[in-house]
Parts: sequence; structure tokens; C-alpha cells
Amino acid sequence: MASGKEIRTKIKSVENTRKITKAMEMVAASKMRKAQERMRHARPYAEKIAQVAAHFSEAHPEYKHPFVEQRAQIKRVGLVLVTTDKGLCGALNTNSMRLALNKMKDWDGQKVEVDVTAIGNKGAGFMQRLGASIVSQAAGLGDTPHMEKLIGPVQVMLEAFKEGRIDALYLIYSRFINTMKQEVAFNQLLPLHGEPAPKETYWDYIYEPEAKGVVDGLMVRYVEALIYQAVAENMACEQSARMVAMKSASDNAKTVIEELKLVYNKTRQAAITKELSEIVAGAAAV
Repeated sequence: MASGKEIRTKIKSVENTRKITKAMEMVAASKMRKAQERMRHARPYAEKIAQVAAHFSEAHPEYKHPFVEQRAQIKRVGLVLVTTDKGLCGALNTNSMRLALNKMKDWDGQKVEVDVTAIGNKGAGFMQRLGASIVSQAAGLGDTPHMEKLIGPVQVMLEAFKEGRIDALYLIYSRFINTMKQEVAFNQLLPLHGEPAPKETYWDYIYEPEAKGVVDGLMVRYVEALIYQAVAENMACEQSARMVAMKSASDNAKTVIEELKLVYNKTRQAAITKELSEIVAGAAAV
């Protein structure tokens, strides 16, 4: 059995750890509110522009953007993986990376090669250890997503799609459901595909001043909005998952402290009993 001094040292160590986890829980709770508000404000715009952009896959304009063209054969795809820069957020990153790994295995079984854009240090490190083909990455995003940091790495994928080096582009990120629940989302960014429309419905538009300028601008806004929304969702998930994980860690630390104090008291009582027995035995011998 450990000595009383060793148990006291362990108790002190766990108490210090609990102070850290408690502080991180409070910080995450504060950041979570701002991240959720930012995410909720961006979500309606992203959903609407995705819906409007998807209609172009059913439209018959005089100008057809390259992002709408369906490839006859898929030989190489692009994958944008959104993760966090820091850890201590439960299984949030693990779930996203597990889905990415499963998709890559499926593509490998179909003889489809994969290029990866990693947004976040955790995803970049995972893909490097995996030996994946990383064509671009972004890290150090902080607590607020900035488009100027995101569009550069994603632009590499967009140019690859335009030039025919990849035939499809997919996005993996964590979607915010509520504080206790986050889901991994897998979306196809390119080529655009809409829901099948009734035969009597036509997705034709009137363009002013010309179709090319309107469609080109819309496609850029479409990609920017979905990437920004994915990162905003992932940041809201990160703070929520970190708050829950740190609360669980604090509760576990409290339980460990109580158990160690019980062991310490038993050890101390046993030591006192032993000393008393020795004193009584010595007195009886005299």
C-alpha cells in the first residue's frame, strides 16, 4: 500500500488537474455561445445559396459553368477535411477522421485516387501520418473563421476541378445539432447536383446583364459560403464538445480525489493503529 505522503502528493496533483479542467470548461462555455451565434447567423445564407446553386444542375442556360458539368468517369477526387487546431474536445476529430478514412478506403477499392485539403492541425497531422496526398492546408484559424485564410487552400481544389485533375470534390466536417450532440457531415461540393425536379418544372433563369458574369459570381459565393459555414459549424461543435469533455474530466477528478482521500484516511488509521499496538506491546514487555 502507498504511503501517506505518496497519497497526499497524488491528491494534490489531481486537485491541480481539476482546477485546469474547470477553468477550460468555463472558457469553452464562454466561447461556445459566440461560436453558436456566429454559426446560426451564417446557416440560413449557406442553405439558401446551396439550394439556388443546386438548381443550376437542372437549368439550361446559354452559359454552363464548369462546376456544373458531370464527369463521365471518376478517376480522382478531392476531399476537404475540416477539423480543429487543438485537442481536448472528446471524439469530435476522431469521428471526422474515421469517416474520412472509411471514404478513402472505399475510393481506394474503386481505384480512385484522392487529394486532400486539410483545414485544422488535427486533420493535417492525421493525413500526414496516413501518407495521403495533401495538396493544401490551413491552420491557426483561431476562434473566428476568416474567409481570407480559407479560400486560398480551397482555391487549389477549385482550380484542380476546372483543369480536370479531379473529377469531384467532397467536404467532411462536424455539424452542430445541440450542445450535447454533434454529427459528422459528408457533402458533395462539386460538381453541383440538385434534387430531381418534376418534369413540368424548369430551372431556367433570366440573367442580367449576362449569364457568364452572374453564374461565375454565384459559383464563387457558393463555395465560399459552404466552406465558411462548415468551419463555423465545426468551431461551434469544438467548443461544445470541449465544454462537455472538460466537465466530465472535472467530475472524474472529483471522484478520484474522494477515493484517494478515503484511501489516505484508511492508511493513516492503519498507521496509527500499528503505532498504538507497538506502544502497548512495549509497555506490556516492560
